[in-house]
Amino acid sequence: MSTENEGAARPADAGQDKAAPSEGASPQAPAADQTAQLPAVPAEPPVAPPAPQAAAPEVTPAAAPEVTPAPAQTPAPGPAVDPHGQAAAQYAQAGRTAQFPAAPLAHQPQSQPSAAFAAPGAPAPGAPGAAPAGWYGGADAPPPYAGAPGGPAAPWGAPVPPKRKRAGGLVAAVVAAALIAGGVGGGVGYWAADKGVGESSTTVSSSGDPKTESRSPGSVADIANKALPSVVTIEAQSNSGEGGTGTGFVYDKQGHILTNNHVVASAAESGKLAVTFSDGKSYDAEVVGRAQGYDVAVIKLKDPSGAKLNPLPLGNSDRTAVGDATVAIGAPFGLSGTVTTGIVSAKKRPVASSDGGGNGKASYMSALQTDASINPGNSGGPLLNAQGAVIGVNSAIQSAGGGGGGFGGGQSQSGSIGLGFAIPINQAKNVAEQLIKFRTPVYPVIQATVNMKDSGSGARIDGSGSDAVTPGGPADKAGLKAGDVITKLDDTKIDSGPTLISEIWTHRPGDKVTVTYIRDGKTATAQIVLGERRGDNG
Repeated sequence: MSTENEGAARPADAGQDKAAPSEGASPQAPAADQTAQLPAVPAEPPVAPPAPQAAAPEVTPAAAPEVTPAPAQTPAPGPAVDPHGQAAAQYAQAGRTAQFPAAPLAHQPQSQPSAAFAAPGAPAPGAPGAAPAGWYGGADAPPPYAGAPGGPAAPWGAPVPPKRKRAGGLVAAVVAAALIAGGVGGGVGYWAADKGVGESSTTVSSSGDPKTESRSPGSVADIANKALPSVVTIEAQSNSGEGGTGTGFVYDKQGHILTNNHVVASAAESGKLAVTFSDGKSYDAEVVGRAQGYDVAVIKLKDPSGAKLNPLPLGNSDRTAVGDATVAIGAPFGLSGTVTTGIVSAKKRPVASSDGGGNGKASYMSALQTDASINPGNSGGPLLNAQGAVIGVNSAIQSAGGGGGGFGGGQSQSGSIGLGFAIPINQAKNVAEQLIKFRTPVYPVIQATVNMKDSGSGARIDGSGSDAVTPGGPADKAGLKAGDVITKLDDTKIDSGPTLISEIWTHRPGDKVTVTYIRDGKTATAQIVLGERRGDNG
């Protein structure tokens, strides 16, 4: 179940103008009342202009104005003119109720209906019998609007006038546009009259959450901000060039770094170790001591001058509870400074896995289980509580590949599936102090051989004579014999040999424990004073 990363150094409206909004439409009018009226179709080609200064009806909430085009003098090909648009926009910007004059404004020539609105059979502009042409395309024409031929470039999102092909096609387009404008004209027209047609943004700005922006103490952002400068990425390389990436964290101001044994195992014998801090600065390091059985190691910077050594505060793993919040920091797949969150999923979870050193030996822990995302490369990184204190050293993950996983990162190893395991910091701290002081681990033992394969019924003492129980050892003094099945250690249920070892190693040599065992179908208890073994080769 190794979490080391072996070999790895390893995210408009197109300017869909919703048909130009009827700026003069009232906001209170129902959608049905906002439907623009098509201009009446004259029965014959117009021959005379209307009387000047005829007032147009005023827009009221009850109904949108009926727009009737002034009789044309002579229609000529040219861009279609919105009978509402320009005048309404100008009046709206002035803060007045828009009115649509029937006669042309003083500064604007009289508009003429296009050929699309001519009665059937009417002569086309310029044809014999047609009325004289107005300013459409003439010398007295106003400048072309944006996007039209000869006019200024249209801005992004500006509507492009349709090309005329047939009168019937344009009428259909105008009908569709009128219906759309009727549905949205009321609301959009009110917005334009209130804000000005020059503004078109409809985004909403957040006022912000002061609690979030302040990064209050105890928030994940606050914990990560304080812890990241003390978390390091470890690159280990053996003489043969093999190695991987792991994580560690500053243990004290002397430059000691706490991590997993399997992270540094490949470089322990004349290999190379490099430690990189969150600010990008790298330092050479060396192994101070390592405990293969506990999967704990301590390394030290060779030259800590210039390094910002801020030790992470250590919590009390015995006081953690299932459901407590957790924050894991590490370098999964070489991605340094990765922060994930979760909870304590379980306590005292017996875990036994290979150490990654290739010697076939196993490491045992009574682990904290967490669902915080842990992947290869997270090994040795801190598991923090909601106060930002270290409660565990991330060490293992369960693989979904069917191979049972392992610290070594075999072919069956996969990414996080929410089953991560950390060495409780109380145990890791004890081991770290031993390694700093003696440069070798110290293990508590009962000096009895137990079956490591069977599980479910307890830890059976196997063998015969001295192979089962060491004469004069703790188990022998307590009266234990070959064939006895240990079912409890103090109040902890024992279901297998690995579980028994995991629980024994949470203690120290000299501690007194009570074991419950079954012999010949009968249950009995015994007091054992734990012995001591130094080094990993005992």
